[in-house]
Amino acid sequence: MGTIGSLHRRHRTIEFGKFLAKLDREVPAGLQVHLICDNHGTHKTETIRKRKPAHSRFHLHLTPTGSSWLNLVERWSAELTAKRPRRGVHRSVQALERDIRAWIADWNDDPRPYVWAGNAEEILESLASYCRRIKDSGH
Repeated sequence: MGTIGSLHRRHRTIEFGKFLAKLDREVPAGLQVHLICDNHGTHKTETIRKRKPAHSRFHLHLTPTGSSWLNLVERWSAELTAKRPRRGVHRSVQALERDIRAWIADWNDDPRPYVWAGNAEEILESLASYCRRIKDSGH
């Protein structure tokens, strides 16, 4: 199984729901699905929460605000942006979308794992430090 992509021109609950439906169709039924999502409002709406019991194999994990480094999808997207769309000139949104789909297909032909820059202790300490700052921020 490779990367499952879904391109939408807007980022609302309806588009996120369509992405979840696509995952439900494409990921084999016996597998649990863990989604690491940013804290965008579309990932936390009542519609999404109500949908979850119907799809009990879906587990949404929201990263804290300001910690996109925890979400490797963000890293993958940065690589996509650096290596594919910026290299070409896109005369239309459709051309950009074709390029992104081609990147996903290329990636799935030769997937490469990401390696964290720090060791587990450094990463956990950084996260703990971040959590202390949030707790002590007074908000």
